[in-house]
Amino acid sequence: MKKTWRVALDAFWQFNADDGWAIASHIALSSLMALFPFFLVLTALAGMMGSQNLADEAANLLLEAWPEEVAGPISREIHNVLVGAHGQVLTVGAALALFFASSGIESLRIGLNRAYTVVETRPMWLLRIEAIGYVILAAIGMLAISFLVLLAPLIWNTLTRRFPALEPFGDVVTFIRLATASVLLVVPLIIVHKWLPAGKRRWREIAPGILATLVLWLITGVAFGRYLADFAFTYSVYYAGLASPMIALVFLYWTASIFIYGGELNATILKMRAARIEKAKAV
Repeated sequence: MKKTWRVALDAFWQFNADDGWAIASHIALSSLMALFPFFLVLTALAGMMGSQNLADEAANLLLEAWPEEVAGPISREIHNVLVGAHGQVLTVGAALALFFASSGIESLRIGLNRAYTVVETRPMWLLRIEAIGYVILAAIGMLAISFLVLLAPLIWNTLTRRFPALEPFGDVVTFIRLATASVLLVVPLIIVHKWLPAGKRRWREIAPGILATLVLWLITGVAFGRYLADFAFTYSVYYAGLASPMIALVFLYWTASIFIYGGELNATILKMRAARIEKAKAV
């Protein structure tokens, strides 16, 4: 426990030294700006597939793990944007939406490059194309998962009609939604730590930071939700009509800070291992 505490504390001091708080604010703002363009891209792709409802379901799944006080207002605004976006806007603005959504990916890259102490040598245009590719793949993946989740209740109803003994296990659909929300948290974390920043890292080298990020996100989500349940009125007093976006921005700020800390934790562990190996060689 003492060693674990020392590693965690060293990672926190390195987080401070690497301007983690400032980078987290950049990621939070970029993520909020990228959120609506990303769902416009989703809607455009869903329209090509012949189902606009998939985009709404994807929004619900993505916000499933957020505190209700944060997710509720954002979800309603996303729904309003998706309903009001007509075909011409979706087709003409798709390229612009991709650019803004990819900026959110680039902000994550900057944070992880700083955390892992690596220098980006790839050209800027290649990084932007890669970021756009991530956005498109994420959108397609979200739509595929949303399609499966939409089918889950239909499949379950068919099964219960054929096999009435399954009815007591009706919570299986809820479990599927929770499992899907978990996948939407874990898989992107693995992808961004593994391939987004410069350099190469093995699976076991990124696992500690990912695990710490998930645990801290869970704690922060519960604590922030509880705080908003009791003191959400303070945001209305301070920010009036801007209360909802400010709540989302604060939540994203803490989420981004934890994300960067996960990278710093991995980097600290790697440095300690390298120092231990060098010491062993010297002996």
